[in-house]
Formats: sequence, C-alpha cells, structure tokens
Amino acid sequence: MSAFVPIYNTFQAFVRSTSVIDVGTWLAAIWALLTVIRATGKKSRTTKLRGPTSTSLLFGVGKELLESPDTGVIFEAWSKEYGVAYEVPMICGEKRIMLCDPKAIAHVLSRDTWSYVGIPGHKASVLRVVGKGLIWAEGESHRRQRRSIAPSFNSTAIRKLGPAIHKTVERLKMAWESKIDANGSGSVVLDVHKWMSYVSLDSFGIAGFSYDFGSLDGKPNSMISVLDAFGAPFPQNLLDNSVLLLSTVFPIVMNVPTSRGKLFDKLRAQMSEICDIIIDNAAQENEGASDKDVSTIGLLLTAEDEESGQRITREEVLAQMRVLFLASYETTAITMTWALLELARHPHVQTKLREELFSFSGEPSYDQLTTGFPYLDAVVQEILRVHPAAQGRIRQADEDDVIPLSEPVQTKSGEVVDSITVERGTVIGISIPCMNCSEVIWGADAKAFRPERWLDPDGITKKAQEMKGYRHLLTFTDGPRTCIGKLFAVAEIKMVLSVVIKNFVLEMRDGPDTKIEIARGIVLRPKVAGEDGIKVPLRITQYKG
Repeated sequence: MSAFVPIYNTFQAFVRSTSVIDVGTWLAAIWALLTVIRATGKKSRTTKLRGPTSTSLLFGVGKELLESPDTGVIFEAWSKEYGVAYEVPMICGEKRIMLCDPKAIAHVLSRDTWSYVGIPGHKASVLRVVGKGLIWAEGESHRRQRRSIAPSFNSTAIRKLGPAIHKTVERLKMAWESKIDANGSGSVVLDVHKWMSYVSLDSFGIAGFSYDFGSLDGKPNSMISVLDAFGAPFPQNLLDNSVLLLSTVFPIVMNVPTSRGKLFDKLRAQMSEICDIIIDNAAQENEGASDKDVSTIGLLLTAEDEESGQRITREEVLAQMRVLFLASYETTAITMTWALLELARHPHVQTKLREELFSFSGEPSYDQLTTGFPYLDAVVQEILRVHPAAQGRIRQADEDDVIPLSEPVQTKSGEVVDSITVERGTVIGISIPCMNCSEVIWGADAKAFRPERWLDPDGITKKAQEMKGYRHLLTFTDGPRTCIGKLFAVAEIKMVLSVVIKNFVLEMRDGPDTKIEIARGIVLRPKVAGEDGIKVPLRITQYKG
C-alpha cells in the first residue's frame, strides 16, 4: 500500500498545479469516460422517471441550479410538469431523483445515515471544513455521536443557557442605543446583517463556549474577519464553479487551487486555533464545577454514549464546535436578518408583534417565550418556512429500496406507479424551499409572508400537515439527522426579536419598495439591491411608546 503513496501525492500535486485549460481538458476526458462506462454498464433497476432535459453535456442542469437565486421555484415548476418524483440530469451524466412528496421524503429521511448516506463529494467537503463530526458521520458512528451530544441541546440545557443569551441581546440593545445617540437625529441606519451575525456569534460563544468574542463591543477578532469573508458572495468564475460542481462526483477535484478552496482552508485553520483554546479553558473550568455551571462545550467534553460508555473524542468535539461556529454565524444569523427585514417590510406585522410583547411585563423566561407568545411564535415559524437557511438534502441510497408515493407518477415508458424502485448508489434530492413554499402543499399564498396562517384554524392545509418535519417544515430537515441545535436557534431568534421589537422601530432605509436580492455564500442570504457585499441597511429608531 505504501508504494502507492508517492504516486497519489504526485497526482495531487499535479491537480493543484492545473490551469483553466487543463481543467477543461480533464472535464472533456472525464465526461467521455463516464459516457462509455454508463453505456456499457449493467442495466439499472432504478425506476426510469420523466424530467427536464439536460442543457449541458457535462453539467446537465447543474449550472442553472447553481446560479439560480431561488431553486425552489425551479423544482416546484418541474414537479407540476412531471409529478411528485422526477429525474434531473446532473454532473457527468448523473441522474438525480428529486422528491417533492411528503410521504416519499418522510420515508427517505427516516432511514437517513443507514439506508441513505451522504454523497462522496459532500462528505469530502464537510471533512475539509469541519472534520469527522455529526454532519460527516453515518450509521453507528452518527448514532453514537448524536446520543452523546443530544443532552447538550435538549430543552433543559437550553433553559439553563437562556440568561446568558439574554445578556448578549441586551448588549445589542445598548449598542444600538449608543449608535442612535451618537447620530443625534433619533435614528440611525445600520447593516442588520452584520449585527445579527455578531449577536449570534457572541451569544453562542458565551452561552455555549464560555468565551466572549466581543463582536458587539467592536473587539478586534481574526475569527470574525475570516467568517465575514466566508459568508461573502462566492466568486462566480469558470474555475470555481466547475470545481464546485465536479467535486460532488469527484472529490479529488477539490484539490484544484481555487479562491473558494483557499478560503475553506483558512477558515478551518482559524476555527481550529480558537477551538483548541476554548477546549483547554473548558477542561480546566470543568474541574470542580457543578452541573448547572457547565457550558455546552463542558458537556461535550464529558459526553458519553449511555449504551457503550464510549466518550466523544477530542477530534469529534472539535468538529462539533466548528459546525456550531458556522451555524451560529451563518444560518441563525441569516434567519434573524430575514426576520428583521420582513418586519421592516410589513409594518402592520411589526406593530402587532410589539403589542403582544408589551402585554407581558418584565423579561420573559425561556418557557414563556416558548409557549406564551403565540404571535411571536407565528412570526418565527413563518420566517423559518419562507426563508430556510439550508436549501436541500442530497443523499445516496446505500442499499436497494422502494420509496412509496402519496400520489402516482408516470414513468418514461408511460407506466403509472405509486412507488419507485431505487438501486444502491442512486442519488436522491430534496428541495427544502420547494417543500416549504409549494402552492400545492401550502395553498395559493404559499410564497407570501403571512404569520397569521399559523394562528388561523384552517391556516395550515391538510397537505402541509402531512409534512413530518419540525412544525410541518423541512427547515431543520427530519429523521435521525434533524438539526440538533434547533431549540437553541429558535430560542435565540425569539429572544432577539422580543428585545429588538420592544425597543426599536424598523424601517426600510429607502422605503417599502426597496428591492431585495439573494446573494450566494455558504448559504443564500438577503442583500439590498445596489449595496456592496451582503449589506442589509435598515433605519433603526428608538421606540418611545
């Protein structure tokens, strides 16, 4: 085996030294080779479904999907034309089955990590950025890690972290008040995306890691600059996009030097440096600390699987921490940015929410925020529905399977079937925006931001109630891989909105008709049209009552 190491290293060195022309030659050769392999290979037992035609010999429809600001609309249109399950041509001739059916999706997600696993390219990307943690793991490794980590994110643990989160949100309030006072006009225009990123990072840093990043106080921090760069719109050039698309099929292609790849490596190095410091500090703090004083990272360091008694390894703890960094700075922060943006665009919703919040005297506890504010809950649910941070799930069948459908579809041969056969190796796709905002599932106003749907007796359609995810949504996915930090994220969003809306009035800086665009970073995020980067400037005014 060792004889192959020099050959492999030489091959990697060659890959890293390639030019755009080299990549183009590679792509042509790879496509030709795969075409021959697929043409001479055995006949697949996977049901042959109808679907859109390929627009590229090499990329299928992958390029259009990569460049689209709203893939959910595309997948929904295809589902209306071809049915709740259809075939999409992807990279190098790959055929991906897209599911737009609650019953089929529930079947696949319930068998995740065992019958369905991550595709090689995605796993290699996760390994490169965060390591062998919960997102990367499959099967027994995933189950062991999740059982060990779960107590750190249950309602009891989040309830204990509530005061720490609230203190951070109060710092946001004081920072905005200071900005308004300094401006001298009673209001100030602030980039709320930046501030939501800071409050999210600081709150989880303090509550989860017992580490104060000081983002809200303007404290210089190399981690913030790297995360900002990571969250910025990715370069849209031939090399970067080609490598991104091809890496889903050929992970080795990620070794081609690109600006995106260099940023991934820089981010991991910076996160690892800070995580090592936090772990060492937490290990010292755990000595002699009572259960109620132990932070999330402290719980992770002592976590063990009840069945096997095996503790989570340091490498796995580091991987979880890197994921939590990205989740707090990216997905949660972007969700809160969307929330403030929608409240600024819908003043009547903002006013109604403020009235509910002022009906309660004092600062609500975690339990009160969870169950005592129905309109706040409706606003948050609607944000999670209309603006999911994750765009989809891509899984690969690890064994032959039969996926049931809630309604029949027509195959390429014209046969009508109420289930589809998938052979081991078949790639399955699920579009979260499509399922969250499908007119077939949610009704004619599915694309509209309307919190009242969560309060009206018939606001949630019968079809939507068939969805098995969190509150009938796929925002946190479902099954064994459902987001383990969803309770923390929802609690943080509610705390931020409760403090911000009680103390400030939010308005679009350029009026209600301001155009909002979608920028593509690690996840999709809003930006005001014409602004540099990913800025979302809102006018913030102190609420006087």
